[in-house]
Parts: sequence; structure tokens; C-alpha cells
Amino acid sequence: MWKKSHLAEKYGYTHLSAGDLLRDERKRPGSQYGELIENYIKEGEIVPVEITISLLKRAMDQTMAANSQKNKFLIDGFPRNEDNLQGWNKTMDGKADVSFVLFFDCDNEICIGRCLERGKSSGRSDDNRESLEKRIHTYLQSTRPIIDLYERMGKVRKVDASKSVDEVFEKVVQIFDKEG
Repeated sequence: MWKKSHLAEKYGYTHLSAGDLLRDERKRPGSQYGELIENYIKEGEIVPVEITISLLKRAMDQTMAANSQKNKFLIDGFPRNEDNLQGWNKTMDGKADVSFVLFFDCDNEICIGRCLERGKSSGRSDDNRESLEKRIHTYLQSTRPIIDLYERMGKVRKVDASKSVDEVFEKVVQIFDKEG
């Protein structure tokens, strides 16, 4: 099975998952945000932008400090709402440009089924039907309008994610071959 990190590596990007950064911070001993992050994730809600942006910016800064040539990022799962977008624009204005948004479009029940299957081995507290249904509600209310905004800007590259893993990967490769 392909992973976003393999895709990022192939095209010279550094893969950063907002969710992974939040989960790692939640588990980090002594984290001032750990319990707060856990509660937001468990409820299927969006973590406050200040926390997510600070984790993304720190990861980007650390990557570029280690290798100044690594200045292209594939950011997974962000922005998720208007507050996220405004926080990104405020913090990253003049520092980072969004080339395009990769939108994996998939039926809700297919997504729930896949996440429940993942939940059998992931250990993620949000891989249960109740949290997933809350996440879908949050997506429809908060995230979908951001995708629509980027679509109006001509920056959305849509992938039918209900297809097989290989078909989805093939479409993503086509997009990256074109976009670089």
C-alpha cells in the first residue's frame, strides 16, 4: 500500500500530517496541550488553530534548519476550517504559498468503513463510529467550505477516493506529475 510519505519523497516534498503532529504532541510527556488535544480529537472537533499552526511551523522550521533545500511540504489534513485558514494566512503570509489542494472525495459510509477497519489496529481514539460521525458533521460544517474556497481559486485537484488504492494512487501521481 502506498503512503503519502512515499509520494512526498518521490516529488521532493516533506510530508507533514497535522493529525500526526497533534497525536504526537498529545502523547509527549509534559505537553501543556496533551489533554486539550485529546478532548478535541475524541469529540471529532477541530483543535484550536494556534496549537496546530505552532506544531506545523515548528516541524517546517526544523526540517528547513536541517536541510535548507527541503522547502516543499505536503501538508495533510490542514486547514480544516475558516479559523485554520485565517491562522495559516496570518502566520505564513510571505513564508509559504499553497500550490494546490489535493481533495480526496469519498462517500461518507465508505470513509467510515475504512476508518473502522483502520481502528482495529491503529489505536486511535477517534476510530469509532460515534467520533467518525461527529467528524463528518464537522467536515460538512467547517472543512467543506474551505475546499469550496480553494476550488473557486482554481487550486483544488480532486481525486475520487472511493476507487481502489491503486486507482487513487495512479490519479495522485498524474496530478503530481503535472503540478510538480
